[in-house]
Amino acid sequence: MFETRSGEKLLETDPETMPLDGRVVFIGRIASPWTTRKTCPKNMRAARETGQPAHLVIDPLYRDGLLGLERASHVIILSWLHHAPRQLIVQKPRHAVEPKGVFSLRSPARPNPIGLHVARLVAVDIDIGRIDLDAIDVLDGTPVIDIKPYFSSTDAFAEATMAGRDESPRSDEQ
Repeated sequence: MFETRSGEKLLETDPETMPLDGRVVFIGRIASPWTTRKTCPKNMRAARETGQPAHLVIDPLYRDGLLGLERASHVIILSWLHHAPRQLIVQKPRHAVEPKGVFSLRSPARPNPIGLHVARLVAVDIDIGRIDLDAIDVLDGTPVIDIKPYFSSTDAFAEATMAGRDESPRSDEQ
């Protein structure tokens, strides 16, 4: 269990203890230079600023799924943030004025701790299941749920905003 801050709220039941209703499988792991939450960048912008590359190692069973991925300049990676608490439903970020529901935050603490990362694809080696990335903002060994090509024509919205944002953009750190 972890300590909550003023204004935070926990779910009555920890999602980790609930019956399974889906069969998510991990297709590989992320190899990153980050081994502690303290040193791990808080978002992809901060990760890129470190100049530290990362890579994914895809399990043999799923490597054929990488065919054609090398054509993408960027990829979307969905990860399972396995160190994140799952019972926190209202959070009070240190830098925020008011508590916020988890679905209005990019924090890893949420009922299903799924991380979303958009990274520049550097290289793909299907034979060894390795995907090289420009950077990543998660701990070494983080499980990978899925990989998708990023399409600027459909995935980017220049007009997107977050009204009244009183905090810096956060990604899915652990």
